[in-house]
Amino acid sequence: MLYRRFGRTELQMPVFSCGGMRYQFKWQDVSWSDIPSDNQKNLEATIHRAIELGINHIETARGYGSSEMQLGKILPKFPREQLIVQTKVSPVADAKEFRKTFEKSLKYLQLDYVDLFSLHGINDAELLEYSVRPGGCLDVAKQLQAEGKVRFIGFSTHGATDLIVQAINTNQFDYVNLHWYYINQWNWPAILAATRLDMGVFIISPSDKGGKLYKPPQKLVNLCEPLSPMVFNDLFCLSHSQVHTLSLGAAKPQDFDEHLKTLALLDESSEILPPILARLEEEAIATLGEDWVKTWYLNLPTWEHTPGDINIPVILWLWNLAHAYDLVDYAKTRYNLMGNASHWFPGNKADKLHEVDLSQCLVLSPQAQKIPQILAKAHEMLGGEEVKRLSQS
Repeated sequence: MLYRRFGRTELQMPVFSCGGMRYQFKWQDVSWSDIPSDNQKNLEATIHRAIELGINHIETARGYGSSEMQLGKILPKFPREQLIVQTKVSPVADAKEFRKTFEKSLKYLQLDYVDLFSLHGINDAELLEYSVRPGGCLDVAKQLQAEGKVRFIGFSTHGATDLIVQAINTNQFDYVNLHWYYINQWNWPAILAATRLDMGVFIISPSDKGGKLYKPPQKLVNLCEPLSPMVFNDLFCLSHSQVHTLSLGAAKPQDFDEHLKTLALLDESSEILPPILARLEEEAIATLGEDWVKTWYLNLPTWEHTPGDINIPVILWLWNLAHAYDLVDYAKTRYNLMGNASHWFPGNKADKLHEVDLSQCLVLSPQAQKIPQILAKAHEMLGGEEVKRLSQS
């Protein structure tokens, strides 16, 4: 395993983290007696495999159902100083309730403290306000820190880049969990802001949210050769020194194996990556047209400023991925989350285009004439059965 300094925490963080949202039994709290022994054995085998590999950062959340309880049966068996344990609690209006929720997390984990504690899902202005206002959730986290129950405080986010930068610039957090990978590089300004303040940078779900790379389409496989799409994406992320660790949501012990191939390639990333990156860009241009590829994203309105709350930037992005790289299954899943995932994946689909006039909100877009037609085609291609977040299932 390779390690990187996790910003001002000074923790030596493995470049891969063991995310805890795919091996648990349920997305809801259950009694210990309800958890099947084979599920618990698989979880424990996955943790043992992670530790054997040097992946000593174990990451979970109160929102991950039985994950914390199940981890509490295995984590105390390891020397505590060898582990970096992270959990996350969503900010709420009542800071006392936030503290109670954290205490439940700690009890389930059967630990005296966690190394990293995240305010989970600072995705909009209201949740940021709950976090940073006087007497809010961040003050509670700092109190827990003073009591020795938390070592370092960070936040996780699925929010817009501007909001993430705003949260980072409070300079109240030691690290950030955010999305950033090859197919979605929008949050690079947030990573740079975190780097300026010497914060740790943790990338959320690069293999799943980064394109369902455990089941890549053949076209993407061909474009990423000689690497697998998963290893390409890992190498792309880790070739940037500002990125410290990638979360691997392992569901079983073998799920680490493909990622491990990345480690031996890191020193050669400057030779390995450019041909693949050039091929991916060339394919996007060949499929979508150079003018579109270089301008589609310019001056687009946010969903809040679009009639019908249609999330134009995300829909166009998914359309591009589906066409350029055959990421149709990925695009369908993400598209059909819209309207069902609240602040975790905001805005609406393009199913009610006929009811709105987009001309004013697109007035500054160089692609204003094409966008309504493409939105309609995107809905025709990607629309389907509504999808819910895993935690809602």
